[in-house]
Parts: sequence; structure tokens; C-alpha cells
Amino acid sequence: MTTLVYAADMASRPLFDTGAVDGPALDKMNAFHSETVREVEEAVKGNDVVVVGMAQNPHVKNVRRALDEAGVKYKYLEYGSYFSEWKKRLAIKMWSGWPTFPQVFVKGKLIGGEDLTKAAIADKKI
Repeated sequence: MTTLVYAADMASRPLFDTGAVDGPALDKMNAFHSETVREVEEAVKGNDVVVVGMAQNPHVKNVRRALDEAGVKYKYLEYGSYFSEWKKRLAIKMWSGWPTFPQVFVKGKLIGGEDLTKAAIADKKI
């Protein structure tokens, strides 16, 4: 039987309990592009605003434009395009739990993608 756990801030979304993952599988999960995840973690810890994205994605471009127009300084990390580095992006998605790009972090907290970032700018939360 699978055990589901709920993250405090994601009470309605079940998350698979890593305690129910066999040791060797968990080791592989933790090692999967761990250097990329570490890079994102360090950027989130070291910068007030971080945008994680990819080339050729219009939503990433729109978020960056909106932040620029609002005068918000941010750190941008780019991982490939639609044609490259998809495994690095998958590792980031697995780490954050957010399924799309961009992923925008403000003061260490994931606020979401384009729509939620634009709403936060409009509400002066960034």
C-alpha cells in the first residue's frame, strides 16, 4: 500500500512519501542532476528574486520583461531550450514540485510562474 503525505503549504496535493521509496531508487532520485538542483538552491538562498527558465519559452521572456519593467532586480538561471537540457529541467521540477517554467522564487519562496508573478508585481508583493 502506498502512503501519501501532504506538504503543509500544499494540503490538497498528495505527495508520495519518500519513506516508501526503496533505498537504491531514492539514491538515484537524489543524485539525478544534483549539481543543477544545488545551483538553483544556492541562487534561491543568495538572491531576493530568482527566475529559473529556459530559452525560447515565451512565458520566461514575459516574466523577465515584467520584472525589468517593474524595476525588480533578479538572478536568472537558464537551462537549455525545448531542444536541450530537458533532464536538468526535470530535476528542477522534481525538486520544486512546480510543473512548468518559469519558476520564480522571492525571498526563498516559490511564488509560481508567469501569471502568479505578474499578479505579485501588480499587488506590490515583489
